[in-house]
Amino acid sequence: MVFAARLTQRGHKIATMDDLLELYEKSFSESTVAAIGSLPHPTIQKFAVITVAVVGASRRFLSQITRHQNEVKFMSASLQYSNYTGQADFAVPYEILTAPAEVRNPYLKSCHQGMHCYEKLCSVGVGHDAAGYATPQGLRNVLLISATPYQWKHIIGQRVCRRNTDETRIVLLKIWRELYALSPVLFAPSQTGPFCQMDKCLEGKMTCGQKLEKDMTPEDILKTDYPALLEGGGA
Repeated sequence: MVFAARLTQRGHKIATMDDLLELYEKSFSESTVAAIGSLPHPTIQKFAVITVAVVGASRRFLSQITRHQNEVKFMSASLQYSNYTGQADFAVPYEILTAPAEVRNPYLKSCHQGMHCYEKLCSVGVGHDAAGYATPQGLRNVLLISATPYQWKHIIGQRVCRRNTDETRIVLLKIWRELYALSPVLFAPSQTGPFCQMDKCLEGKMTCGQKLEKDMTPEDILKTDYPALLEGGGA
């Protein structure tokens, strides 16, 4: 990103490939990254790609996150080729996870019933693809997401907003936590995060009315909104 920005200003000094490589290898400071990352010109953030693997999110999460198509690529485990007979596990929504057993148990029972139908269909010769229609939305999945830093910041900004489902928020908060560790400057709360935290809510009349405090890290938001996950629970 820094190299791309410098290239726009030093074209007159580059006559050979060696000149270009010298510019590419030139050192830079964190303040330079912060300054360039905050510019309203996303092109310089689009020459790098970060690929994230998500293991265990539900197929409902898959249907939501794949709405982001601009400069984002997805690869998911396929119901057509994968055989989940005897292998299924289910994501438990946070609201159900923290509810009494009389709420959790019917949900899990319903998930198992769907998979029982799936397995029965497979046992009589129905293909995995067709049988997959019987699988519950809570079926855990494996997903690869590849996006530029600019698009990751955009996706995080939209999906960690409290207007989203809990699972989507939790997954994107965990992704943001990893990206923040990767580059504390580029993915700092001042440049990444819910819109209400960086500036103002963009949801208009659909706002949740619960603005997040300024400069909260993804870990701070997880601790505030999903404390049960830190107490040995899962999602």
